[in-house]
Parts: sequence; structure tokens; C-alpha cells
Amino acid sequence: MTQPSWELSGFGDEIDADPAIQVAVLQALGASAIEVRSAWGVNVVDLDDDQLAGLHRLFEERGQTVSAIASPIGKVSVDEPVEHEVGRLGRAIAAAHALGTTNIRIFSFYFEGRAHEAVRDDVLVRMQALADLASREGVTLLHENEKDIYGDVPARVLDIVESVGSSSLRLAWDNANYVQCGVRPFTDGWQRLAPYVDYLQVKDALAVDSSVVPAGEGDGELLETLTALRDAGYSGYASLEPHLSDFTSLGGFSGPAAFGRAGRAFRSLTDQIGVTLR
Repeated sequence: MTQPSWELSGFGDEIDADPAIQVAVLQALGASAIEVRSAWGVNVVDLDDDQLAGLHRLFEERGQTVSAIASPIGKVSVDEPVEHEVGRLGRAIAAAHALGTTNIRIFSFYFEGRAHEAVRDDVLVRMQALADLASREGVTLLHENEKDIYGDVPARVLDIVESVGSSSLRLAWDNANYVQCGVRPFTDGWQRLAPYVDYLQVKDALAVDSSVVPAGEGDGELLETLTALRDAGYSGYASLEPHLSDFTSLGGFSGPAAFGRAGRAFRSLTDQIGVTLR
């Protein structure tokens, strides 16, 4: 019987602003891929063509593939016109094409304290427009569950993916983010959402204060989730997003040492369940 194998990736800018250092640390942890959120301090949707070409050359020279574009699409108010994020998605798609990936991480809009029911239709109109563009361009959008957006808890994440009903809109699963919304990720959400999950983002959190901790050290039910992924035959990416030193609504930072600690913690979990990381 072949041992299950997942491709290890990580948010490079949680390590350093310099992509060469990002790749060096990821490779030291045995990761063959990288998730690109920013390089040289510039967000991926703002990189120009020359910067994208330089980034692509670096990854090719180092033998590092790109697992996803970690875009900020959908991390804006739902009051922004539909065209606002569709236009920004166009830039994220250009980055995906330039860097050789079809995966783009997105979100489902802030709504400034209004009731979820009051913004649902506006959210779905925008998610549908994004999915339609993704379908035309041959990319897959990976919705990340996160606090303070419409798709924060399993029921609303399911509402989005089933209401849009597009093969170009799938899910990136983040255990820590669910914990920060008062959810037991595996117990409360896995069974309903598993059919739509195409990508794993790796971090954990404590329910008592929402602090982020290495995988397996919090309340994110990581081991149960990973075991279910293994048993379902998952063979995709596992992307480290440790957030161990600092994080805001726009991203996080760990530094090389803390990032390494997060990577080793995750590998200890996959070793327990017989999954090889490559």
C-alpha cells in the first residue's frame, strides 16, 4: 500500500520579505512549494510584470513550485462595487498565470457589524462574479474561512459554496480561524464541508484567547482533521501559515525561527498518521 503524500508549502512572507530567503527556509523544512502573498514587501496583486517575471525565475532556479496566490481579494467592505474586486482578481489571475499556479485564495467580504442576513445577497452577487471570471480564466478560487467576513463559520461557508455552485470556487480549510470564531473545526464543520475542501492552511489556536500556536498545540482539532484528509485520499497541498510573531487582518509574520518551529510541529502530526510531506 502506497503511503499518503502531501505537498508541503508555506506563506513565504511570514519568513522574510526577500523571496530568496523565503525559499531557502521553506526548502530547509522540506517544502517543495510556496504560497505567494507578497515579495519584497509588495502585495502579490501589486507586483508588476517585471517583478512577477523575476519571481518566476527565482522559483524556477531553486526548483520551488507555487501552490497558490494568497490574494487579499474579498478583504474589503461588501459596499465596494462588484467591479472593484473583480478588477483586483484580474491582477491576481495575472500573477497566477505568471507564477504557474491555478489556485487563488480569496475571502467573502467585511460588512461592518450588520446582520449576516442583511448582506447575504450582496456577498453572493460578488462571489458569483469572482467565480465567473475564474471559470473563464481557468483558475480555482479557494475561499478561506476567517473571522469578521461573511464566510466565517461552517454554515455560511457552506451557503457560499453551494449557492454559487461553481467548480471554480472551492475551499481552503483553516482550523485556527474556525477556533477564533468559537467553532470546533472538525466536530462542527468537517462533515458538511469536506466535499468542497481542496487546500489545507496549517495553523492552530487556543479557544480561551484566540492566540495562534503551532499545529497540534491548540484547540483546532488538527489531528482529527488530518486523519480525515488522509482517509479521504487527500493528496494536495498543506500550506504553513503560522502567525506566531504578529498578525493583523491583512496577514501575519513569524520569522525564520518561529516558522521552523511551526513546520516541525506540523510534521510531527503527519508522522503520527503516516503521511509523507514533500
